[in-house]
Amino acid sequence: MASGEEYRRQIGEYKSHRALLKLWQQIVARDTPEWEPGKAFEFLILRAFEIEKADICWPFPVNLADQLVEQIDGVVYAAGLSCLVEAKDCSDKTAMEPIAKLRSQLLRRPVGVIGALFSSSGFTDPSVTLSRFLGPPTILLWGPEDVMYCLKKKSMVDGLRRKYRYAVEQGLPDLTLQESE
Repeated sequence: MASGEEYRRQIGEYKSHRALLKLWQQIVARDTPEWEPGKAFEFLILRAFEIEKADICWPFPVNLADQLVEQIDGVVYAAGLSCLVEAKDCSDKTAMEPIAKLRSQLLRRPVGVIGALFSSSGFTDPSVTLSRFLGPPTILLWGPEDVMYCLKKKSMVDGLRRKYRYAVEQGLPDLTLQESE
């Protein structure tokens, strides 16, 4: 099992969106043998933001009284936003549980912190519907089409800004970036 430091070194070898796009294609094909399940996707998301000069925190544990209470997939600071990242790389669409987990994590953070839930396979219809009715804190949903679009356009930070603006103006967490142009 590789350490977080080893994964940071490994993902650091990807110097461009083009290189990350190739890794993305491997993730979609479920062909990432040099990564533990889910790790390639988790680190790809953070590296894409980092390449665009966003400040990021790599995955880290949160301990209380020497006990693990949370495992955070990452944090992104960009476009004036502070964002907890949760990445789900599963063959099935993402259901409501990760949304509820991220919401719980956000409730322990300052009011201005938002969430971004990235799913390599998309979201179930019930999870999208229910997420539209959750009160604050805001959790932005990023499906595979959003990830692909932003990698191709080199626009993860702009995508975050656009998704947040849409959530503010329309009250919806699930803007599909390509369709919103």
